[in-house]
Amino acid sequence: MAAADEIMRPADTSGWRAGLRTIWRVTRLAWRSPLMVTVALVSTLIAAGLQLLIPILLGRAVDQTQVLAAGATDAARAALWTTAWMVLAVAVARGIFTVLQNYYSECVGHMVGYRLRLAYYEKIQRLSFGFHDRMHSGDLITLGMLDLEAVRMFFSTGLVRLVLLAVLIGVGGYLLLSTDLALGLLALSFVPFVAWRSSVAQLRLRGTWLALQDRLSVLSRVMEENIAGTRVVRAFGATGHEMAKYRAASERALDLAHERVGIRVRNTTAMTLSFLVAMALVLWAGSAKVVSGEITVGTLTEFLTFMTILQMPVRQLGMLVNSFARTATCGERLFSLLDLEPAIADRPGAPDLKITDGVLRFERVAFTYPGAAAPALQGVDFTARRGETIGLIGPPGSGKSTIAHLLSRFHDVDTGAITLDGQDIRDVTLRSLRRAVVVVPQDAFLFTTSLENNIAYGDPWAERTRVAGASASAQLHDFVMSLPAGYETVVGERGVSLSGGQRQRMIIARTLMLRPAVLVFDDSTSALDAATERRICAMIREEAADRVTVIVAHRLGSLMHADRILFVEGGRIVEQGSHAELLSLGGRYRALHDLQNRIDMQGAAE
Repeated sequence: MAAADEIMRPADTSGWRAGLRTIWRVTRLAWRSPLMVTVALVSTLIAAGLQLLIPILLGRAVDQTQVLAAGATDAARAALWTTAWMVLAVAVARGIFTVLQNYYSECVGHMVGYRLRLAYYEKIQRLSFGFHDRMHSGDLITLGMLDLEAVRMFFSTGLVRLVLLAVLIGVGGYLLLSTDLALGLLALSFVPFVAWRSSVAQLRLRGTWLALQDRLSVLSRVMEENIAGTRVVRAFGATGHEMAKYRAASERALDLAHERVGIRVRNTTAMTLSFLVAMALVLWAGSAKVVSGEITVGTLTEFLTFMTILQMPVRQLGMLVNSFARTATCGERLFSLLDLEPAIADRPGAPDLKITDGVLRFERVAFTYPGAAAPALQGVDFTARRGETIGLIGPPGSGKSTIAHLLSRFHDVDTGAITLDGQDIRDVTLRSLRRAVVVVPQDAFLFTTSLENNIAYGDPWAERTRVAGASASAQLHDFVMSLPAGYETVVGERGVSLSGGQRQRMIIARTLMLRPAVLVFDDSTSALDAATERRICAMIREEAADRVTVIVAHRLGSLMHADRILFVEGGRIVEQGSHAELLSLGGRYRALHDLQNRIDMQGAAE
């Protein structure tokens, strides 16, 4: 699969079939907790049934009170007390089942969220560099939080609410109409208007919510970049510019939030007014029926109580519509990422890489980055054996780092092959390959944990002596031991408490812990001073005996000791040989050597 195929495409929100498939998929995910789902739904049915009993009991109590007022009898008083105790018992039972409904609904939602978060995080770990090159981390965080949260809430706000509203509105409406058709129609007259306004409002709120989510994503992106680059911001005195940029993004989000408040308030007012008008009509018509003896006061009370109970469920119809629409939209976006197949993945039945002689070969390798106009590598062909050090040098953008990335299979070659001991690296497991081929990157990324944990990241159970040995090889041990807490010292976020050279030495020490068969230094000594770099180069020569070592560099001093130096230009190897052989050729390498010598001499003179 090409890397371009892995990039997320916008969700198709216009297809209702796609939305139904997404909702069905979320529902099946909820049913992976069958006991909790069953308890939640059964509790919802019982709670709704008990709530519908309350108006009937209250109407009976009113009629029994009238009987007592006309002339108290022990039987009437006993009947009233019985009704009162029944109301209390029904209310308590309804409260208990409502608690069960809410508790288990939330439990199901959190289980759905738990499973989705694990699946999302696992997928993010597996997707290739090509995907991450094109997706902003702020967008991924927003997708994994806001969209995932919308899907997580669907069981309680969608499925359970659907069951509750179906029982309350369906059974409640039937009871009203079967008691008195005319009065029932008046009592339910507010339902169509409220259902319509609620649905329209919620759909508008959904549209503004999606827009607000995009604006919040921009806001989080601005904040993330500002926090990550806070030293650059301070160094260039750009605090005012960054504040203005953040304020503008915040104001755009605030304007949309105000619009959402206006939509909600206007529609709530209209729905409340329609309900009160319907209640007034029921009171007017019902009073006339009571006077004429067609119904009792208790029956009128029953109608009014039913209306009060139905008011909130009818309003929630819009929320129900919104829940389904939001889940369809957010779920489709979320699942579009979860369904991506990584561009770089193990082939079915792929064996582990087995290192025997430690021979690395590039066989006519060509590679083009997705979307690039020109190939990054063309016809790259060389062989390296155990104990041999290969140097890669050339102008910026010549393809040196691309060779390093292809070695660890961060990308797959377009044509040709890369083999280790005759095994095509595309045919072995990624885990075994990346244990055998380790790249020391240019970007010295450290985690917010102790120095020891950072160094032993690839082998967390390694003994302290191994950690200290790797640190010593990376010229870091003396510095660590000078700290009050030694290897227990906690570095700041991304290692900001360390200098650039210290961070790079930490990464080198971390890599040496793994003892790989192929060790690649991707310009990883650029932040070191000359003396430390010489000591690191001496260490590399000592460690090179039992592995292939590849050094990517811009400075000749980093790889002059290499057994063979490849000069890369325009994605091709244009010169190769030892340092002395390339100097004698008088070509590009000699020109670069003379240029760097002149620059060094001028720097020393100044």
